[in-house]
Amino acid sequence: MKHLIYLAFLALSAHSFAAVSVIVHPSNASAIDDSTINRIFTGKEKSFSNGNKAIPIGQDAANPVTEEFNTKVLNKSSAQLKAYWSKLIFTGKGTPPKEAANDAEVIQSVSTNPDTIGFVSSSAVTGDVKVVKEF
Repeated sequence: MKHLIYLAFLALSAHSFAAVSVIVHPSNASAIDDSTINRIFTGKEKSFSNGNKAIPIGQDAANPVTEEFNTKVLNKSSAQLKAYWSKLIFTGKGTPPKEAANDAEVIQSVSTNPDTIGFVSSSAVTGDVKVVKEF
C-alpha cells in the first residue's frame, strides 16, 4: 500500500512540474526573451523584434499546460488572467490570444504561420516548430 501511495505522489508531482515550451515558426529569427513572451501574451506587445505581427495562440483554460504557462510565464493564476482580459475586452483595449484545444492544434497553427507564437507541453514539441524558451 505504501508503494501505491508513493507512486501516486510521484505521478502527481511530475504532472505539476511539467515543462512548458514556447514555440514559433522555424523561420522566425526574432529575439524573444521572457519579457517579450509575457508582453505578447498579455497584449502589451503586438509584434516581434523583426517587425512582423505577433499572433499569440494559447490553449483552453482547463488544459494543465495553460495553468503551468500562466503561473510560470505570466505570473498570474487563470482567474487573475481571466479578470485581466475581461477588463481589457470591456474597455475595448485588447483581445485575448486565440485558443487551441490542445498541443497538436498549437503546433499545427505555429508550423503553418510564421507570425504565430504559442506554448505546448515540452514533451509534445516536434521538428515542425522552434522552441524559443522552456519553462
